[in-house]
Amino acid sequence: MADKPQTGELFGIPYNFERPSVGRLLSSYWKPGKGMLVEKPFGIGYTLNLANWRSWLVLVVAGALLYQERGGGDDDGDVDDEAEPVEVIVDDD
Repeated sequence: MADKPQTGELFGIPYNFERPSVGRLLSSYWKPGKGMLVEKPFGIGYTLNLANWRSWLVLVVAGALLYQERGGGDDDGDVDDEAEPVEVIVDDD
């Protein structure tokens, strides 16, 4: 039986299941001159290229959204965490 290939593409999506080395891991996340997305050093798909300024913008926006979702910042918002229940009356006419 033939061995299955460890690297390649499937439907245009790259995959790599070779055992990663430290050098390959570090060099795959920092590729100057390449686009925002580069092939992952291990696994399926793409990852961010940290040598591209747009990747840092994506990380900052994602971090800000995560901070906002977790309740960071001031509590002056309109949402009251201790709101009382509201009584709803339905009129059957």
